Amino acid sequence: MNVPIKTPEEIEKMRVAGRLAAEVLEMIAPYVVPGVTTGELDKICHQYITQVQQAIPAPLNYHGFPKSICTSVNHVICHGIPDDAKLLKKGDIINIDITVIKDDYHGDTSQMFYVGEPSILARRLTEFTKEALYAAIKLVKPGARISEIGQIIEEMATKERFSIVQEYCGHGIGKVFHEDPQILHYNGYTSRTDLVLEPGMCFTIEPMINAGKRHSRQLNDGWTVVTKDKSLTAQWEHTLLVTETGVEVLTRRSDEPF
Repeated sequence: MNVPIKTPEEIEKMRVAGRLAAEVLEMIAPYVVPGVTTGELDKICHQYITQVQQAIPAPLNYHGFPKSICTSVNHVICHGIPDDAKLLKKGDIINIDITVIKDDYHGDTSQMFYVGEPSILARRLTEFTKEALYAAIKLVKPGARISEIGQIIEEMATKERFSIVQEYCGHGIGKVFHEDPQILHYNGYTSRTDLVLEPGMCFTIEPMINAGKRHSRQLNDGWTVVTKDKSLTAQWEHTLLVTETGVEVLTRRSDEPF
């Protein structure tokens, strides 16, 4: 496993890209209302990233992905394609996944939003998934092992009788969108693949938690991933930097306690 250690110059660029990604989520929040289409949300974010931030939306044309953001609604786990015909309705939950490129470096983050008032289960699942992400982030520091990240998420999910999607994981990030290491959200490492964290490593943690079974399937569009049993699913994501003393959340939003 070839895990890049970022230089101080690279880290500063990662901070800028991370901050911009967080700002897109803060900007789009007031638009996530009943009656809006996911296509409209994509257009608003694209305009903001390209015109206001003078940056690049990383998903657009990435391996052929057709839009600038991912919008994953209800039982869509990840990589939902924004659609001008997809109207959000009261009670929906939606993950909006933003990746911004600025000066060649990536900032990657996602957030769950409620469209009106969610069901009790939808709220419980969504809030739990955020708590699991936060618990994992607290473990990140030099000397910790990446297996500890998946282990804490798996322990928490098992206790709540939720399941963890295993086909998709967090990832190293920098000048490259997806690089080593892979960050599993369950305890799936061997002694050979486990990794000791070092200052200068940058990666995402992005647990995908299902209310039903963990199994997923990809739709015929080649991107959209849904729960096989059509149960609700939630995801939150942050880009992190391992510092000399702990962790810096590069995509922290202004309402978060880090």
